[in-house]
Amino acid sequence: TIARYLNVTLIVPELDKTSFWADPSEFQDIFDVDHFITSLRDEVRILKELPPRLKRRVETGTVYSMPPISWSDISYYRNQILPLIRKYKVVHLNRTDTRLANNGQPLDIQKLRCRVNFRALRFTSQIEDLGKRVIKLLRQNGPFIVLHLRYEMDMLAFSGCTQGCNNEEVEELTRMRYAYPSWKEKIINSDLKRKDGLCPLTPEETALILRALDIENSYQIYIAAGEIYGGNRRMASLASAYPKLVRKETLLEPSDLGFFQNHSSQMAALDYLVSLESDIFIPTYDGNMAKVVEGHRRYCYTGRLSLNMFGRLSSFSTHFSLDLEIRYYLYFNGCTMNLGILQ
Repeated sequence: TIARYLNVTLIVPELDKTSFWADPSEFQDIFDVDHFITSLRDEVRILKELPPRLKRRVETGTVYSMPPISWSDISYYRNQILPLIRKYKVVHLNRTDTRLANNGQPLDIQKLRCRVNFRALRFTSQIEDLGKRVIKLLRQNGPFIVLHLRYEMDMLAFSGCTQGCNNEEVEELTRMRYAYPSWKEKIINSDLKRKDGLCPLTPEETALILRALDIENSYQIYIAAGEIYGGNRRMASLASAYPKLVRKETLLEPSDLGFFQNHSSQMAALDYLVSLESDIFIPTYDGNMAKVVEGHRRYCYTGRLSLNMFGRLSSFSTHFSLDLEIRYYLYFNGCTMNLGILQ
């Protein structure tokens, strides 16, 4: 969207590999690159890599690097970024998460964002085919709910939410938070954070809410998540209340998922596809996955239900929140400004 607004060329991205998950996946391992390029050809010029002379500058580290200001208006890129491109010829935008404000942008910008997110970004055929298999297996047993149970170790360490954790777990989560310099908030009062409504629901709380919503225990509930922190101990009450809990790991053979092991973004892509096709989608945290799945389902479908545990009910239900960090290079070449996305 920024590339289109600035009338620049976009270079297919590489993804950050330094996060907690240490996922070595490349952009093309997750998304259909050719589809991405061709589906946006009437909006923006996209190339698979930088020209050689500019690639050499990147390799030697002779580029201006900066993080754009978070939640910026689109005019920020015109007023602040373009002058830098003209001055330095190549500018490295080393952070891209939440760098463009969600609301208050021109309508054509918002429409293009939806088109990029929900049409241009299509998963690879390998991910799509396996996702269809999981959905077929679920459909054989009737309707299903997807529960995006955001209760993994990184989530708890980042947020500082430790309700139900023992002392050893609290210490482990705290050590992890201090181990990542990019996580700015270090000293966190878990109780205050919880009172402010900024914590994910625990598995135990989730079981209570599902019962309060009168969701029958005969429903299949697909858990869209990584490894739940605390394991079976924390999942016991939810599993007792809803015995038909399933995951991709229980529906598929280990050989089916072998290619995806240690590739958390690709595993998340599978969960995303299943979430999109669910009869009811229920997130337990108002994060990226919840917002984009809900948005995609509204964009594509009607008649499916999305329940947001934080007080919203949508009759239009909710395709992608792989929490990916993408790095941009912007460069100026003669009369044409070009924007490349690389690590």
